[in-house]
Amino acid sequence: MANYTISIESFVQALKLEVIYAPSPLDELYLDTAEINRPGLIITGFTEHFDPHRIQIIGLMEQSYLEQETPEERYESLKRIFSRRPCLVAIARDLEIFEDELKLAKEYAVPLVRTSMKTSDFMSATIGHLNVELGQRVTWHGELIEVYGTGILIIGDSGIGKSETAVEMLKRGHRLVADDAVELRRVSEISIVGSAPENTRYFMELRGIGIVNVRQLFGMGAVKVSEKVDLIIKLEPWDSDKSYTNFGGGEETMDILGIKIPMITVPVKPGRNLAVILEVAAMNHRDRQMGYNAEQELLSSLGLTM
Repeated sequence: MANYTISIESFVQALKLEVIYAPSPLDELYLDTAEINRPGLIITGFTEHFDPHRIQIIGLMEQSYLEQETPEERYESLKRIFSRRPCLVAIARDLEIFEDELKLAKEYAVPLVRTSMKTSDFMSATIGHLNVELGQRVTWHGELIEVYGTGILIIGDSGIGKSETAVEMLKRGHRLVADDAVELRRVSEISIVGSAPENTRYFMELRGIGIVNVRQLFGMGAVKVSEKVDLIIKLEPWDSDKSYTNFGGGEETMDILGIKIPMITVPVKPGRNLAVILEVAAMNHRDRQMGYNAEQELLSSLGLTM
């Protein structure tokens, strides 16, 4: 799979960091991993397995250790970090910048930034932001909507009625994330997050009408920038020879970037209210996530097992 990057300039703006030193324009410097490091062991002399691609975060513990060293010892401790040219060094809690830190940052051309956030909060924000920006991604043809807090990805052949269903969901108070092209990103070992390409965000194409701006027509409350994909609804033409009953058959899933997402196949024919079906699917999925299984309860009441 492709490896993605994010400019340090974009990272600094997103987390509202103070730039102490930049060896070159930050929009020309890049981050390529969401992994981070607190260089406590590096400061004390253990330099094996150091990864310069990771952001090095100096917090209160590292700062306290450096403060109790002599100026000569502190210089050597900091040099162990900066001489290995990490992609970025960040100082948390608005801690004091040592003169040696600025000197070494300039000597080894290492970007140096500072944040007012607590160390753990900054680490959490950094990992969360970089996981989204650097996650493996793929673009799917479909609709992504939020229904009762559940992210539903609607897929199916062109012309099956995905956009029309999404419009009906908007009229019922739900929110659109993406129409036609959905960018899906793997942000963790268990989560896929979807969004719309920036240049087509909030726009929708309806056959016979053309392009509409959902945000303008339905208001800001009808759109959302991104949403976790919790459930996939696959629309397909009704086949009278096919059985759509899945009673006791287990949960169907679809693989997206190595993560299995629950999937429901919904047959489409005149007279079926797809909006209501999707609402029920979303509520039933939430029931399952909270530990309730209607099929299991019915079988138990009949004296049977799954």
